[in-house]
Amino acid sequence: MPKNLKLKAARAEKDMTQGALAEAAGVSRQTINAIEKGEYNPTINLCRSICKILGKTLDELFWEE
Repeated sequence: MPKNLKLKAARAEKDMTQGALAEAAGVSRQTINAIEKGEYNPTINLCRSICKILGKTLDELFWEE
């Protein structure tokens, strides 16, 4: 799985730490870290939650063109 640099960039745009995003999404900081590093494939529900928090679409953050 490739690194999710789009997620990292979107989080940075909102000036959110991994911890802040994790807390808002109801997961651990380690989970967000693993998603960004491409070591964990999040559930669709978690993807949707993260998108809502960051104001992005699933396409923008999680799906490859």
